[in-house]
Amino acid sequence: MPHKLLLLTRENAIYHQLITALALPELEIVDEQPAHVAEADIWLAEPAMAAPLIPVAHSLKWLQSTFAGVDKLMQLKRPLTCQLTNVKGVFGPLMSEYVFGYLLSIYRQQREYAAQQAERRWQEGRYCTLQGKTLLVLGTGSIGSHLAQTAHHFGMSAIGVSRRGRPNAHFDAVYDISQLTKLVCRADVLVNALPHTPQTVHLIDGELLAQLPRHASFFNVGRGSAVKLDELYQLLQQRADLTAVLDVFEQEPLSAEHLIWQQANAIITPHIAAPSFPEQVVQIFAENYQYFCQGQPLVNLVDVNAGY
Repeated sequence: MPHKLLLLTRENAIYHQLITALALPELEIVDEQPAHVAEADIWLAEPAMAAPLIPVAHSLKWLQSTFAGVDKLMQLKRPLTCQLTNVKGVFGPLMSEYVFGYLLSIYRQQREYAAQQAERRWQEGRYCTLQGKTLLVLGTGSIGSHLAQTAHHFGMSAIGVSRRGRPNAHFDAVYDISQLTKLVCRADVLVNALPHTPQTVHLIDGELLAQLPRHASFFNVGRGSAVKLDELYQLLQQRADLTAVLDVFEQEPLSAEHLIWQQANAIITPHIAAPSFPEQVVQIFAENYQYFCQGQPLVNLVDVNAGY
């Protein structure tokens, strides 16, 4: 009897085409009819689209998220009983492009020189280099590790913070999260790449960020829930030397009424730092499907209790 796969994404047509082309054995793709939702034993889904349908997923054995973050599936009234896997290992390069793209723009004063060009004005600015600066990354998984490697390429040192503080070869040093308040004052660049867990909610507040040295930059590419946004906004008003680059927010879309939109030293992007490309997701799904059919452990299995 074939396995039934339910697609729950905004790009169902693309996923259907890619999976069909792989000709995976004993797999039937079904559409989002009530009977199929109840019968499908495998879902390939965006967490926010899957969450409302979980109560009627009577046959579901494995849910492959198309995203790294599975927050919406951790907030259910009843915990998931199926296997849950997410997407990992593909976002590091994309996150590095995002973080260091903006970081180089800040350090090389691209905004200022663009303004000068518009005015036909020739004037040297304050030269800055990433060499010798310190990158502090919250989260030392695949994304954090790639950021650390990129930092080393630019002659920076890289310090990591994780829940347990386990050593990681890509970092110069790794500390457990209890040391965070002592480390922030060393960070020329602070990047939050932590997943959403009860322990990370509002971890980053105004008091913590106020310890950043002059001309520091803060990036949030992890989860919006980690940051007290109003306190960050107040700090940016007080310290024009700081720059915040924010891709994720506790409430998305970010309200058009929030004043941080107009803050000169804040850069806002609409959760686009590292998108999930269907071609990459399907390769991960196909590998896991083979393991699933063989009864072997799946890759990127999420610990439902830990939330990641």
